[in-house]
Order: sequence, then structure tokens, then C-alpha cells
Amino acid sequence: MTETQLLIGSLSNDLLRVANLIYRGSEKGANRFFTEVKRWNNQLKDKNLKPYIKQIITDIDLIDEELSMPIAEKFLMYSILLQNYSVHAQF
Repeated sequence: MTETQLLIGSLSNDLLRVANLIYRGSEKGANRFFTEVKRWNNQLKDKNLKPYIKQIITDIDLIDEELSMPIAEKFLMYSILLQNYSVHAQF
């Protein structure tokens, strides 16, 4: 497993956690894991990735509003896309 795969996998897992915590109504927990999402996101900015993965990273970086259900749905989708990319991409 490469460093990039590990970073993308970690981002994917934390996005899933944030989405699940928002659905459960735990804003405090969701905010905690969202700080982790930002950390993984910052580490991935300089990596050589496919354009659609770069777009996901950029979109996550632009979210500064309060976490809500539409954001949770977006994070759930991103989590699945990133997980698939991490598992199947050739690094």
C-alpha cells in the first residue's frame, strides 16, 4: 500500500464517519472527524491524482458551512468514490 492509497483510504473512512454521525444527530462527533477530513485533504492536495479526485478534494476544501444532511449525502458519495479509487487505482 502506498502513502497516497493510505491517505485516500483514511479520507474515505473519515468522510463515512462524518456522514454517519450527521445522520445520527451527533454534531460534536461529526465536527471532530471533519477536522480529520481537512487534515487528510490538505496532505492530498500536492499528490498526482486523477482530475475527478482532485475535484473532490477541492470541493471538500470549500465546505466551511455548518454540517447538514445534504453535506452528509455528498460525503457518503465521496467516501465510496474515494474508497473505490484507493483500492483499484494503480499508483
